[in-house]
Amino acid sequence: RTCDQLRCTACDFRVSLFNDYIWDQSCDYLFFRNNMPELSKLRAKMIKKKGARAYACQCSWRSIDGLTELQTEQQLRWVCGKH
Repeated sequence: RTCDQLRCTACDFRVSLFNDYIWDQSCDYLFFRNNMPELSKLRAKMIKKKGARAYACQCSWRSIDGLTELQTEQQLRWVCGKH
């Protein structure tokens, strides 16, 4: 389980999550900077993968397909946006 209200302290953007998708390896900073949070534009680099989850803000992105401790990823600056 993960917080569904994550917020990035680097770009001050809400972290979007997409169930059953991963990000294409060609994704880069400019892709997210220019296309967040427009789902219609993001779909161009989303790959369907059952059981996975794709996360992204305007400056960072991750594809998760198994149990992962996100707090150990030092470059991520995602925090709970408060419920």
